[in-house]
Amino acid sequence: MSSAISRILAVFALAILVLVPATPASAASATEGSVYTLTNGAAGNAVVAYARSASGLLTWSATFPTGGTGTGAGLGSQGAVVTSDNGRWVFAVDAGSNDIAAFAVDHDGLVLAGRVSSGGTTPISVTTSGDLVYVLNAGSRTIAGFAVTSTGLSPIAGSVRSLLGSGPAQIQFSPSGNALVVTNKATSTLDTFVVDASGAAGAPHSFHSSGSTPFGFAFGLRDELVVSEAAGAPAGLSAASSYQLNADGSLTLITGSAATTQAAACWVAVTNNGRWALTANTASDSISTFAIASDGSLTLAIPRAAYAAAAHTTDMATSHDSRYLYALDGGTHMISAFRIGNDGSLTRLPGTAVSATAAGIAAR
Repeated sequence: MSSAISRILAVFALAILVLVPATPASAASATEGSVYTLTNGAAGNAVVAYARSASGLLTWSATFPTGGTGTGAGLGSQGAVVTSDNGRWVFAVDAGSNDIAAFAVDHDGLVLAGRVSSGGTTPISVTTSGDLVYVLNAGSRTIAGFAVTSTGLSPIAGSVRSLLGSGPAQIQFSPSGNALVVTNKATSTLDTFVVDASGAAGAPHSFHSSGSTPFGFAFGLRDELVVSEAAGAPAGLSAASSYQLNADGSLTLITGSAATTQAAACWVAVTNNGRWALTANTASDSISTFAIASDGSLTLAIPRAAYAAAAHTTDMATSHDSRYLYALDGGTHMISAFRIGNDGSLTRLPGTAVSATAAGIAAR
């Protein structure tokens, strides 16, 4: 009886195998994620999407017009295009037409859900947390907030705030979503804003940067932020500092102006495990790696890796799993790709060409 039952089960299993189609060979090389940049064209802006393979390689996927315009020149910012935490949205600035484009992510790529005024002039950086989006307007020196809806973005009443500093470079939500930080290059200051339950930013607070020309930044795991300082160290070299962002919006310095030994550290990426901070040293065509301790302190681990050198990088992003780093290189009009080692080292991978006016980069 037992033998008969076994034979029946075997026949049933074989039937299932026949009825269920085999996994396509292409599934082994299925897309692991995407990388996005902006054309920033003055005659028409667009998001360019690249499929990211399991090995980190990029393949052009499609180009999606925003309906707005760019500037046709560098934005001098970090975060001109971002993805939502859940990967369902892509938000991009139209610096030439003073608006923001919201794209829904679907199986076929991106679908333009809507475009809305940025609430100021010359938007250069955008950030998102949950169902909130904030934009940094360099021309009007303001920030403005929006709620994410099924049709794109809806302005939040009372969310427009003026900056205390000047020469802004980036805006970003803290990991908790309770505060915003803006770096100001010209005044070497950082502005912070506490965000209330309605999503509206409160009055700004200003803090002096540890070093001069704070530019890009990224957060670690516990609301500590790592900020690049393009001219933050002696002899015209650059540095990185770390701060703890407190619940009241105040900043506490952890590591002040740790030298990169390189020139013009402008962009920062932090791996999602919070172990490594990477600075793009634009004038040195290099990338430096800092180790981040549990208390948020920084130690320079790799000052310059010649094999990882980028060419006048103008923004950086890591994949969601932190296995890969992508650098937008203005010198070669390329996206350079690197594998991130367990020790924070970088191994160069084949890159891909982009528009000469490209700005911003995001990865998921």
